[in-house]
Amino acid sequence: MTRSPVNCCGPTRRTLLAAMGFAALLPALDVGRAAAQPNPLLTTDLEVVTITDTSVVLTWTTLTPDAAGNPVPALADTEVLLADGRVFTQAHYDATPTPYHFVEVNGLEPGRTYRFEARSRGIRATPALNLITGAPGTPESCGEFTTLTPPPGRLLHTIALANDVHFGEEVSGVIINGLPPGFRQDMPPYPQAMLSALLSDLPTRGVEKLLLAGDLTAEAAPDQVRGVRAALDGWGHEYLVTRGNHDRPHVGEDYRGCPSIDDHHDCWGESFLPRQQLTENRLGELRIIGLDTSELDGSGGSIDRPQLAHLSELLRADPDRPTLVFGHHPVTTESGLTNTGGPAFVLNGPDGAALQAMYTSAPGVFLQHSGHTHRNRRTRPDAACAVEFLEVAAVKEYPGGYSLLRLYEGGYMVNFYKMSAEQARRWSATTRGEYLGLYPEYTLGTCADRNHTVERDLSGLA
Repeated sequence: MTRSPVNCCGPTRRTLLAAMGFAALLPALDVGRAAAQPNPLLTTDLEVVTITDTSVVLTWTTLTPDAAGNPVPALADTEVLLADGRVFTQAHYDATPTPYHFVEVNGLEPGRTYRFEARSRGIRATPALNLITGAPGTPESCGEFTTLTPPPGRLLHTIALANDVHFGEEVSGVIINGLPPGFRQDMPPYPQAMLSALLSDLPTRGVEKLLLAGDLTAEAAPDQVRGVRAALDGWGHEYLVTRGNHDRPHVGEDYRGCPSIDDHHDCWGESFLPRQQLTENRLGELRIIGLDTSELDGSGGSIDRPQLAHLSELLRADPDRPTLVFGHHPVTTESGLTNTGGPAFVLNGPDGAALQAMYTSAPGVFLQHSGHTHRNRRTRPDAACAVEFLEVAAVKEYPGGYSLLRLYEGGYMVNFYKMSAEQARRWSATTRGEYLGLYPEYTLGTCADRNHTVERDLSGLA
């Protein structure tokens, strides 16, 4: 397995501080109001979110001081200039006023470096005071990116990878006891709005199947389970789900009437899948295996012996078949050491080791998709298996999106997308302030985490 490098940016031409312009205005960001004042205008939060072989997606926010000097969203136009030489040309312009700018430019050439400028009212957008976008060498800080080179061969399938909807949740960003301060949405409930935006986006991108890797609900209450199931069934396209820790069986009067496991009531399982049961599906010649990694109590992950035995049986029977695995909890030691919840937050060590040991004898397994950490990140396997372990950021909050997995005869391409709907852009801009403004450092992921290609023989899928 070889990973194609992502040359997101050439030598930096600006220092980090210069890239941070107007940073002093940011801490008091209030996205509940939009102002139409003329300059002074701050164009900030620039992110080169998606880089494919033929397209790029950029987002940014426009702000202006209110009467008290606090920055509030400001309505402005949207413009992007591109250059693959010395001369910039206008690649996109929209006069529709908005504070939440989303631009997708198509028709680019694979493996080519482009310089860019994102503007509103003629003012160039700059990254926020975050190292993930503002550090030297990022596309945002140096103003250039290089499109990916796709794997060899024909495009065979396009699959969407998503997770962490938290249907029914009312406050985003709280860890425990009301801290750190969370965010409430002053519009239709944000999990519903973000899920609707996701389901609206996917058909426009040629998605054949949606995989949802857990935490479909906030706490698996009956109304939450019914609500998310109705939204998915009403979508009219194919989807597969696995259970997350928030979807686990719960204890309490509110859950009575659902099937019971000891004193735990499994409302999620009644509408979707029984607890600790894997699923096997096919998309053409591709095998898709979904794992239930949830525990009866707590946020950590485990896989019961019968489910591990079932997985082992499937892989031994057809070890070379191209196989995609998805489950809620990340698997690797690196993930355990780098997420904010620590090693106890991911799949437990023995089960993670057993899973990876199976993969060493099943060369057809090429990728495992996880959620739970609400971030975009690739981590290294602990065993000698040629498997990519990919965590995808949450649907429900910043950055608010999903990854597309495009399968070719000679490998695959991964690209993360934010949802494009106006409400989704607004909520993403709001919740980037989670964790006292540090949330982008943890969740957005590097350019290469979000966008990369892997060369691998997948010709069997044809």
